[in-house]
Amino acid sequence: MQKNRTNRVIPPHQVSHHLDRLAKPYFIWLYVFALFPMLMMIFLMFVDSEGVSIEFQWTVDNLSVLTEKSTIVALWNSIRLSILTTVICIFFGVLIAHSLYKSKIKNKYLVLLLLILPMWTNFLLRINALAAIFSEHTILTSMIGLPGPNILGSDFAILIGMVFTYLPFMVMPIYTQLEKIDPLLHEAALDLGLTDTKKFFKVVLPLSSKGIVSGSITVLLPCLSGFAIPKILGKGNVLLIGNIIEQSFYNMDFNGGSVLAVLLLIIILGVILIINKTDKEGETLI
Repeated sequence: MQKNRTNRVIPPHQVSHHLDRLAKPYFIWLYVFALFPMLMMIFLMFVDSEGVSIEFQWTVDNLSVLTEKSTIVALWNSIRLSILTTVICIFFGVLIAHSLYKSKIKNKYLVLLLLILPMWTNFLLRINALAAIFSEHTILTSMIGLPGPNILGSDFAILIGMVFTYLPFMVMPIYTQLEKIDPLLHEAALDLGLTDTKKFFKVVLPLSSKGIVSGSITVLLPCLSGFAIPKILGKGNVLLIGNIIEQSFYNMDFNGGSVLAVLLLIIILGVILIINKTDKEGETLI
């Protein structure tokens, strides 16, 4: 029970009623901007349309886009680059988070703030800046004649762009999980004869696994569905499934775009469902 300003006891059911009223705007927003578009895409999967005109004739021919070679190649590129990005982010995320956790810096959250500071700038601005760095003629070329790496349009450029963009999303949950570890566990591990290396792999890493899984989800899902990074850094040479969806809607192929968008949605919901099944307490997604 809670008390108001007049010290009157408020029954729990009234508190719950007030909270439900406060949550109504959120649910309205969710239904309008999330649930309704999803239902529209499912509807467009099974009807004929040409541009903005829709014929209310049910069909499954739109599903044939799933068997097209371009779709299969784009889906494979998305899965391959997303997994590579996630693995690299795990390696550097654990390294950075653990180094910061073990450091003697007084204000560690200031260091984390500096790490996520680039995220406050415009996303497209950062990606275009990377594109300028990766091109053959950069600012260093005009100043000192040093040629640029000229890796635009390659898998490597997209991979670096994804790691650069999503690494902070891996560091934060891992560091948060490390902060939850009881300091007495470190002392107990050393008292039992474990070296610092063995302690890291047998104590620290398992206890930070929830942060690693949470960070992996945060990195993997946007990598799977993103289209801006491969479009700018890949120069159209490397297509991801997000690029196919973006091109479909841009060319007013709403049926094919909806099929692929729903496919991605199923994959994303499947990953979240697996996490919910394996993490009963819900700590992974926090």
